[in-house]
Amino acid sequence: GEKQQRLDVLPAWREVGAVFTPAEQAALRWTEALTLVAQQGVSDADYAAVAAEYSEAQILDLSVLIVTINSWNRIAVAFHFQPDF
Repeated sequence: GEKQQRLDVLPAWREVGAVFTPAEQAALRWTEALTLVAQQGVSDADYAAVAAEYSEAQILDLSVLIVTINSWNRIAVAFHFQPDF
């Protein structure tokens, strides 16, 4: 049910901030931080941004979702998964 315009600009979410709510921007920032944790860690600023919009329980739920999807992506890449179209 998401608008195609928002999906199209998702990779550039930082540049088109007005398209996404502050809570969505915080979730996207947290997603990037956890996804790239091995390369750059998670900064205090990343945590502060997500904590300004979400409770600790919500951050935990969001984090579990991010880690789960990242694990699916890693398995798909490792096994050269190609979706059926």
